[in-house]
Amino acid sequence: MVTSAGTLPSLLLGTLLTFTFGALGANPGLVVRITDRGLEYVAQEELLALQSKLHKVTLPNFDGDVRIKHFGRVDYEFHSLNIQSCKLLGSALKLLPNQGLHFSISDSFIQVTGDWKVRKRILRLKGSFDVKVKGITISVNLLLDSEPSGRPKIAVSSCSSHIHDVEVHMSGDLGWLLNLFHNQIESKFRRVLESKICEIIQDSVTSELQPYLQTLPVTTKIDHLAGLDYSLMGAPQATAQMLDVMFKGEIFSLEDRFPVAFLAPVMNLPEEHSRMVYFAISDYAFNTASLVYHKAGFLNFTITDDMVPPDSTIRLNTKSFRAFVPRIARLYPNTNLELQGAVISAPCLNFSPGNLSTAAQMEIEAFVLLPNSVKEPVFRLGVATNVSAMLTFNTSKITGFLEPGKIQVELKESKVGLFSAELLEALLNYYLRNNFYPKVNDKLAEGFPLPLLKRIQLYDPILQIHKDFLFLGTNVRYLRV
Repeated sequence: MVTSAGTLPSLLLGTLLTFTFGALGANPGLVVRITDRGLEYVAQEELLALQSKLHKVTLPNFDGDVRIKHFGRVDYEFHSLNIQSCKLLGSALKLLPNQGLHFSISDSFIQVTGDWKVRKRILRLKGSFDVKVKGITISVNLLLDSEPSGRPKIAVSSCSSHIHDVEVHMSGDLGWLLNLFHNQIESKFRRVLESKICEIIQDSVTSELQPYLQTLPVTTKIDHLAGLDYSLMGAPQATAQMLDVMFKGEIFSLEDRFPVAFLAPVMNLPEEHSRMVYFAISDYAFNTASLVYHKAGFLNFTITDDMVPPDSTIRLNTKSFRAFVPRIARLYPNTNLELQGAVISAPCLNFSPGNLSTAAQMEIEAFVLLPNSVKEPVFRLGVATNVSAMLTFNTSKITGFLEPGKIQVELKESKVGLFSAELLEALLNYYLRNNFYPKVNDKLAEGFPLPLLKRIQLYDPILQIHKDFLFLGTNVRYLRV
């Protein structure tokens, strides 16, 4: 299918600006790096987009009058001009450090067809013509910036177009008319076509790209609890080889956006160029998510006897606890128990080269279930466990999975006498592995969405774990519609 005329805003700079801006003073939670390979791909796609749009351009008529030797003054008109074919052959998209981008096209040509009329009093002549415009070069500087709202800003800072040669073929044996074109009209034709090319580019940026970028939300909803802030944090940081851009990359509570008490770490990105785009996702992004879900009570849990496997030797009732907590059975004979657990503080995800891990500290309080829905506390446990983590990429988001390690149980407080808390390890381990961690993993499977525009697909990924951040390299494909 043919690339639509709107591809200029959606690909050339839509892709880049969605990936592209830098810092508040605080460190970003997400950095996206676009390499020279990425810029080359965008340049080729934009070549097709601009070529498609030029086919639809309407050129103005040329008319006027001119004095011809031995013939006198004649009126002429060149009308019904259409761009019959257009070949834009060479393109490049280069970085302008501290400014933006330079887009250039060279070694290109356009073929224009149309009709002509000549009138001298009662004498009227007409026919058709064909013009081949050769050696077209286009040079555009694009200024990239961001607004205080965190949305992107784009403007054409300069545009020029030059035509090297114009070759004309007229119907009929009318050498004098060819001379008329070359002597009187060619320079005007050049100027109009050159300005028309820059007009197309300027119009695409002003009327299509900038309004389109203004619709880009700076936050996105993850679920009913959390949102992701990927507002731009400033202007791009460009070198000759790559463009580094920064997003806030913070997960926040939809109900109550509280300030985060820690800053994102500095990320020292490796010098990689084998992929078009790289995403560096700080542990800040994941740990702000942990804060939100912890504060919302997502990590709290309750264990009742009906959750215990039928073949378990320990039931959640005082009769089962009689063997190792005799007093509980005497005080509350044949009474069910309930365990209420909570993670003490939001777990931090630790990034080290090639490894992801976290540690969870929990408190579990046991209650006896008395008549009339009365719950009376009887003992409190401390539970510690180390957890390994795995992250994967599914073309649009980062997803995760936790694998729990061995748990350690400690008796913190008891109103029914001392007992060995280790006897409850098997029961707690069963619940955590079969209920708690699956619930957390289901949430992690929903993923961390990457800031992508529509019809942008990522493929051929590589994923590395560095100190304090995840480094994802990928190529980009634009899906034409």
